[in-house]
Amino acid sequence: MGNEHGNKSGELTAHDYGGPKKLSRRASFWRSTITDLGIMTVIGVFLAVIGPFGSIEYPFAVRLITWLIFSYLGYAIYSPMGYFVDRAHEALDLPKSPLWLAAALIATVPMTILVYFVQFAPNWPPTPSPEEALKSYFYVFVIGGGVTLLFNFIGPRANASRETVAPAAVPSMPVADPEPQPVAPQPETSTSNPLLDQLPAELGSDVIALEMEDHYVRVHTALGSELVLMRLRDAIAHLSEIDGRQVHRSWWVARGAVEDVERDGRNVRLKLACDIEAPVSRAQVSELKEAGWI
Repeated sequence: MGNEHGNKSGELTAHDYGGPKKLSRRASFWRSTITDLGIMTVIGVFLAVIGPFGSIEYPFAVRLITWLIFSYLGYAIYSPMGYFVDRAHEALDLPKSPLWLAAALIATVPMTILVYFVQFAPNWPPTPSPEEALKSYFYVFVIGGGVTLLFNFIGPRANASRETVAPAAVPSMPVADPEPQPVAPQPETSTSNPLLDQLPAELGSDVIALEMEDHYVRVHTALGSELVLMRLRDAIAHLSEIDGRQVHRSWWVARGAVEDVERDGRNVRLKLACDIEAPVSRAQVSELKEAGWI
């Protein structure tokens, strides 16, 4: 999650189920974790039933316990890879698909070692030959890669919002919006603003930046910030009257809020009020220069 600035309620605003309600960030985290563990349990049971890679020869109870252990171990091992994928994506401005492939290849190494030890537990396993090691690695990567594909690209989270990506057997992680595009002004049919109406009164309506966080958008104002359950592109559309633009796949910035520009090699960041820093994608640097932002 991103850094917090100013006064915050520490709550997530949800407007589904017929009306607004508050959901704490801790409750949201545990709900997501329990959901993912439930999915991994279903996957473990499914693998126990079909018995892939020769495991069908063992009794069902043994298969069930083994595949559930493997599922939960995969959750614990692949989960941290999402952090490195997000950081590499932001720093290098690379697409996430090849980054996730590299992350899955790396995470499969410790996963393969653990699987090998579990297979021979409680005895110490013999040293495998190179052929056996590669074969075990391939089997583990097939399962890990399949679950990665399920969570990130064809699973319910991927279909619900392409702004969010979850690693194989891992909690959901932030994913990029499509490359920033100019947002056409949308006329309001009433004085109500679906974005601003969800902000606490003490934060005012002077929006200086929008930051994507998981399924939510953090709305930064001059007085603090708040998480709102909304897609980034929809939030930007509700601020069409403000002079601003999407400077990064996960950031929109109001032009008047830019106080300084920080450069570190090819990386550019906009320094805003309230000590907020917004990254600028490399594709946007030249456009911001032409527009006189930097």
